[in-house]
Amino acid sequence: MFAMHPAPTPATDPMSRRDALVSLHVAALLFGFAGLFGKWLVLPPTAIVLGRTLAAAVSLWALLWVSGELRGRFEWRLAAGGAVLALHWITFFQAIQTSSVAIGLLGFASFPVFVLLLEASMLKRALSLGDWMLSLVVACGLSLTAPELRLDDHIVRGLLWGVLSGFTFALLAVGNRQLATRRAAGEIALWQNACAAACLLPGFVLAPVIPDARELGLLLVLGVVCTALAHTLFIRSMRVIPARVASVVVALEPVYGILLAVVLLREVPTGRTLAGAALIVGAALIATTRAGKA
Repeated sequence: MFAMHPAPTPATDPMSRRDALVSLHVAALLFGFAGLFGKWLVLPPTAIVLGRTLAAAVSLWALLWVSGELRGRFEWRLAAGGAVLALHWITFFQAIQTSSVAIGLLGFASFPVFVLLLEASMLKRALSLGDWMLSLVVACGLSLTAPELRLDDHIVRGLLWGVLSGFTFALLAVGNRQLATRRAAGEIALWQNACAAACLLPGFVLAPVIPDARELGLLLVLGVVCTALAHTLFIRSMRVIPARVASVVVALEPVYGILLAVVLLREVPTGRTLAGAALIVGAALIATTRAGKA
């Protein structure tokens, strides 16, 4: 999971459209798979995010260095994006640890609506009736997933953390769209992961949490496979697939994540959760398509 931004398009690319679509769906599957690590890792969210961003940054640096694509200079806007990325992933894993993978992913899935709202605010344009309707549908979907709207309910608290995760991701996505006009997508991901890790290092030094061998292995898989590899597949596919199509596929991340949680964690969503998921994911797909047309 990372902020959407376009990849450079070369004149020719050996990847076929079919291969690109497969790569894109594998990337979305890996992004959804990342949510399960919030259950497998018995670590604070800050420790999980530190391990994830460190592993991802090292992997991306090695990949860009070998490919000769590490050319741009560091700029402070990347550091700000890294801080937001750290906050996004902390709230994301907090949502999953507080409730379930499905609840955390569904709260996060509200991000396309936040993107629409943020862009409307930045461009100083009035919200359309469609924008308001999408926001209402997402709100209804979120309320459906919560049996009772009480703050002492773990599902409600998980949803709130998930929605905050979606909001911070929307902030990152909007900021990265401007950065992507002059920076390669891989460089943005590298520097923001590195800066996210740097933001969390002081806390680790003051209150170290030492993972065991199993947890270190899981953190490596999370950072290398579910972050660096997924990001590479996504960029590679976007050289062939239009950005709007890619956005719609990535919006399916919660669907993949929930299915994986059913198979691997035996977390079976309730009927209310599935009904809420249908509303939220449907609204997210529509919002993503509308943003792509803007």
